[in-house]
Amino acid sequence: MTLTEINEKLVEMLPERRMQHSLNVANCAVKLCDIYDCDKEKAYIAGITHDCAKYLNNDQVDYYVKKYNINLDEYEMNNLALSHSIIGSYIAQYEFKINDIEIIDAIRYHTTGKENMSLLEKIIYMADLIEESRNFPNVDLLRNLSYSGKLDEALLISFDNTIKFVIGNKQLIHPRTVSARNYIMRNL
Repeated sequence: MTLTEINEKLVEMLPERRMQHSLNVANCAVKLCDIYDCDKEKAYIAGITHDCAKYLNNDQVDYYVKKYNINLDEYEMNNLALSHSIIGSYIAQYEFKINDIEIIDAIRYHTTGKENMSLLEKIIYMADLIEESRNFPNVDLLRNLSYSGKLDEALLISFDNTIKFVIGNKQLIHPRTVSARNYIMRNL
């Protein structure tokens, strides 16, 4: 699919507010590419498509899981907040015909992160958090770090914040997030 066709499909799949968020993530990712010397086209495509599965209903989730034989782990099962990134990576690959594994993985891990993230995965993860419409405590700190060449420091703070938030809400923490956090911590 062309980028225009992908955008048209996304407009059908996402509410206007989420589509604007996706555009903001794509544009933020491109800005981060200028700083970290990453492929802007890949970043834009990953950014615009990262939430393509965010608004699936239960029947649609079941449909895609069966159609593409998607294995959701115990944390992702019945949890669209976590599973949309996994399902979205399949939709991007098979429905949008995106065959670049870097883009697919950036979509797949934009919610939890993972150990030893690629540069594109890091950029999409952070762009999702710091795009211009985001407004939460410490977002300006994350923006300042990300835009000043300190992406790993921003990631570490973001993982710490996510873990604290999940604990505060008495929810399960996905082990990938813990592994991602510990990997960054060991390598900073």
